[in-house]
Amino acid sequence: MPELSLSGQVALVTGASTGIGLELARGLAARGARVAGLARGADRLAAALDGVGLAVPADVTDLAAVRAAVERVTAELGPVDLLVNNAGLIDAAEVPVWQADPQQWWSVVESQLRGPFHLVQAVVPGMAARGSGRVVGLASGMSTRANPDYSAYSVGKAGALRITESLAASGVLAFDVAPGVVDTPMTRSMAMWDGFTDWTPASAVVELVAAVAEGRLDHWSGRFVRAGKDAVQTLAATRPEGTQRQVRLLPYGPDDPVA
Repeated sequence: MPELSLSGQVALVTGASTGIGLELARGLAARGARVAGLARGADRLAAALDGVGLAVPADVTDLAAVRAAVERVTAELGPVDLLVNNAGLIDAAEVPVWQADPQQWWSVVESQLRGPFHLVQAVVPGMAARGSGRVVGLASGMSTRANPDYSAYSVGKAGALRITESLAASGVLAFDVAPGVVDTPMTRSMAMWDGFTDWTPASAVVELVAAVAEGRLDHWSGRFVRAGKDAVQTLAATRPEGTQRQVRLLPYGPDDPVA
């Protein structure tokens, strides 16, 4: 990693008070980026980002709060060069969709979709006007294959893939970065990971997102990459074609009329 490889860039990370978001804020700052972090809890966020970057409390599902937060970031640090949509909730219980609590189920989907949508609304117009900038969505294996016990999270993450593709189709550099299974309070709360030990190191997520910010992976815009599995050097040297690493219907054969 080149020392201070992100010097001069402004990075905005949501969900930055804990877990992967906090690791990304620290890792990007260590590479020279001016980092701002968003999260709902003002005190916890301020403590987490002390000495790391600018703490801007905001609920990502509140568009007015998001717009105000982005205005503050821009005023204090400068225009956002890298937006990382990381904030989001998880299903409270491992149950099939018909047994899920309706309000909690919808709050998960809302956090995974309305949150990134609001940040895109607030940040991307500036990127488009400058002709520069990159957007990263924290994806998941559940965005490519459903998990019946985490239906809300699967729905939200799948929809977020389409936000990324819509951005890329509009000429914005946008990427889906799946972090793998990182040891965080969220994953520790999920019964499916009880006894799990093969954690993806948070440093692998930071390395992949930093490579995106550096512009080394621009040819992967609109596609899915996975920390801990995809080596940055391999991605940098590989040119995906067609719909590779994008979610599509598989035709049943050469005569499938909807293929």
